[in-house]
Amino acid sequence: MRRWLRAVALLAAALACFAWTSPALAAQKQQGGQAKSKPGTKSPKDESKPKPEPKPETQAEKLGIEANAWGLIDARTGEVLISQAGNERLPIASTTKLMTAYVAMKEMPLDKVVKAAPYDAEYGESLLGTRTGQEISVRDLIYGLILRSGNDAAHTLAIRTSGSIESFVGEMNRYAAALGLSDTHYANPIGLDQKGNYSSARDLLTLTQRLLRMPAFAQISNTRSVVLRSVEPPRRINTINELLLMEPWVTGVKTGHTWGAGYVLVGSGRRKGVDLISVAIAAPTDETRYSDNLALLEYGFSQYRKRHPIRDGDDLADPSIRYSGGELPLRAASGLVVGARRGQELSVKVRAPQEVEGPIERGAALGRASVYVDGLRAGTVKLRAGRSIPEASTFDRARSLLADNLTIILVAAFVILMGVVLLALRRARRHD
Repeated sequence: MRRWLRAVALLAAALACFAWTSPALAAQKQQGGQAKSKPGTKSPKDESKPKPEPKPETQAEKLGIEANAWGLIDARTGEVLISQAGNERLPIASTTKLMTAYVAMKEMPLDKVVKAAPYDAEYGESLLGTRTGQEISVRDLIYGLILRSGNDAAHTLAIRTSGSIESFVGEMNRYAAALGLSDTHYANPIGLDQKGNYSSARDLLTLTQRLLRMPAFAQISNTRSVVLRSVEPPRRINTINELLLMEPWVTGVKTGHTWGAGYVLVGSGRRKGVDLISVAIAAPTDETRYSDNLALLEYGFSQYRKRHPIRDGDDLADPSIRYSGGELPLRAASGLVVGARRGQELSVKVRAPQEVEGPIERGAALGRASVYVDGLRAGTVKLRAGRSIPEASTFDRARSLLADNLTIILVAAFVILMGVVLLALRRARRHD
């Protein structure tokens, strides 16, 4: 009996101890759990894991460009300022017509009048709207080619230049090779999706650079609206290149779009005394090809500073005035603004006569001054006479003749004098 009482007492004591320690253990567990879930704490395992580094932004992401291939060059030097996939061969849609214009302008005078060739257009094609046999000048055809992207204009230019499409395409490829366009080949003068019709961003920039050096093309590509006067009746056409309508400093150039090429645009602009050329190939939408080109051009211009190496009226040469003496100041007929990047060197070279002769009226052109950036000419201005000078008088001419030949005259007088003295001495000896 005592044993049972002792066992019951031990059991009761054990139960009492358990009841007393359980809340403390529960509280400790709860505190431990809260400590584990406290924000900002890391387990040793977590601390050993390295964080993945963020990827650096690409140039396209920084500028917000969505085209697959693009580029930007300085039109003066051809230097590539920025590009992506610049040498990748891609279909280029109607920017093919840039070479069509180049070949036609090289082979035919702009004022030549030709007859429009028959052209069977498919639904949705870009057209100038010529009628078969209609008379039209080469100049107006190129306006229609660039402003309206007219496939019928491209077809007529090809036929009238070379006699057939095949011959003209051969000319396009010969000119491409001569210009060093190693990633370019043409299969048609329009830009239709066709095997063997491709170019690259770099080649399109180079071709456009050469075209913009032709004053007639530069004027055409920078035209928002024009009246075609060689057709009857004359009619007005407007550009489809919306880039020209976005900023006043935009100067061109050519749009393009096919299912195979996507949206394509070659752009150009002039600001801060510098010309830039941009291109975007395979942009996803019509809007992005314009925004891509604007982004490229604005980035490019941000790299340049406007410089004024020559100001209107600067005295740049002082040739001497023949006969009457003095100097004639030759002054810059206008100021010249050029763009230069940091580190580029500017220089001015003057071509003017060392001596002038009257009569000369004030304002007469008598030379020129050119500005060079890193050895390449960036612009030229005329030099004009700063004042009038009259025709030299007979007295001035005689005085100048005497002054210019004084040494010869003195030597001759001395020789004559010595001859006279010798002759006199000889005669004196004879009398003796």
